[in-house]
Amino acid sequence: MKKLAVGTDIVCIPEFAAQLAQPGSRFEAVFSPAELRVAAGKGARRAEHLAGRWAAKESFIKAWSQAIYGRPPVIAQERVIWSEVEIRPDAWGRVDIATAGNVREQVAATLGEVETSLSISHDGDYATATTILSWG
Repeated sequence: MKKLAVGTDIVCIPEFAAQLAQPGSRFEAVFSPAELRVAAGKGARRAEHLAGRWAAKESFIKAWSQAIYGRPPVIAQERVIWSEVEIRPDAWGRVDIATAGNVREQVAATLGEVETSLSISHDGDYATATTILSWG
């Protein structure tokens, strides 16, 4: 029987856009080159798009954390290489999560092979995402 864990996150788009716009900000480093290429095609909605991706990354980490409930975190949140959690769209704009590097290795070490289901939504000033993680 598969085990499930869920994570959700919400991001205030104007505050997120302000972080992106700060001179000297390295916040864009949390996104992979592929994520930034997709966002570049969004024009004036770039910050909104990236806010949804950020919520998705956070929701994945929360689902993974929930999956190991009762055990200490494997990677301290400040040590996560966020670009290793990549949000990938298909040809129709539906999204999924791909992990790489240390994140992939640590997820596999704690849970084995995992499957994800991701939903991102935007409304007004907010972007939200929910990840369902299954394993076992």
